[in-house]
Amino acid sequence: MAAVDLKGVVKSYDGKLNVIHGIDLQIQHGEFVVFVGPSGCGKSTLLRMIAGLETISGGEVSIDGHVVNDLPPRARDIAMVFQDYALYPHKNLYDNMAFGLRLRKTPEAEIKQRVMDAAKLLKIDHMLERKPAALSGGQRQRVAIGRAIVRQPKVFLFDEPLSNLDAQLRHEMRSEIKRLHQRLGATIIYVTHDQVEAMTMADRIAVLSAGKKMQYDTPDNIYNRPAAVFVAGFTGAPPMNLADCTLTSGRADLGGTQIVLPPELAARGSASGSAKLKFGIRPENITLSRLSPSDLEVPAEVSLLEPLGAETLVSLKIGATEMVSRCNAAFRDPPGTRLAVHMNPRHLHLFDATTGAAL
Repeated sequence: MAAVDLKGVVKSYDGKLNVIHGIDLQIQHGEFVVFVGPSGCGKSTLLRMIAGLETISGGEVSIDGHVVNDLPPRARDIAMVFQDYALYPHKNLYDNMAFGLRLRKTPEAEIKQRVMDAAKLLKIDHMLERKPAALSGGQRQRVAIGRAIVRQPKVFLFDEPLSNLDAQLRHEMRSEIKRLHQRLGATIIYVTHDQVEAMTMADRIAVLSAGKKMQYDTPDNIYNRPAAVFVAGFTGAPPMNLADCTLTSGRADLGGTQIVLPPELAARGSASGSAKLKFGIRPENITLSRLSPSDLEVPAEVSLLEPLGAETLVSLKIGATEMVSRCNAAFRDPPGTRLAVHMNPRHLHLFDATTGAAL
């Protein structure tokens, strides 16, 4: 395993318009880091630059302390797992996993040992004589991961490896990859557009938007202390409620409804000098019952119910905006019902609406 450092990494296809804008990242030995963001944000391009599959227009990429900008992929000691598996259809699983080692003239006895060890780890050792066509999508992905493991690389790179699987298989493979990381202690960089994958798997997450790093932090901080409006709105299912507001005497005015802000948050809002602010709160922090003596009581009107079995998502009109509350499964008050909801003041957020930065 090895550390990976990105310093001011830039990517431009025409020498004028950058698609990656000077990204800095430090990935530690044995760390599981996820690049997450919407389609077109540059996460796969950034991964391919680390792999050597895309040229680097500016900045430096270092692996294990060595700058690799000009090294070809085979010289970087990395292994990559793609979303389309990239298996040889005419070779059985054993030969697919052994192929890269044979190209490197690895002794056959060592190849056999490495392949069998990886196959047992991935629970595919009983099917090594089969061809890829005889396997399910999840089994093919295990073979692709096994082919990477036998390389014993310094860094594993995963490019949306679960996007072609159904929801149940994605859940199973997500758990398997996380367990695999725990057993191998490997440095893993993983790309996904699925923020649930990112939150459940990563030691740290790099949230990207339009080729820029919006936040690089632990899953807990990404979720509970988002550094920007984009991060708040991208993470969570449903995501954080965000509403335009003005600040008046320590209160956030949401267009008819005023919410008392904690003094330190109100002070940061006032000190920002911004005329345009956004108020934020996550759905689970808008409750029907007071959970703490400090909870704020806010008038609301039910506008929509979305029963999900274990819980019900309730859309509420609060002032001039609509917000979502995560309620218990039994909630069935119809649209039009007026009620009081409660907000945990410790989980209120303010953002500068112009820059998007958290206050």
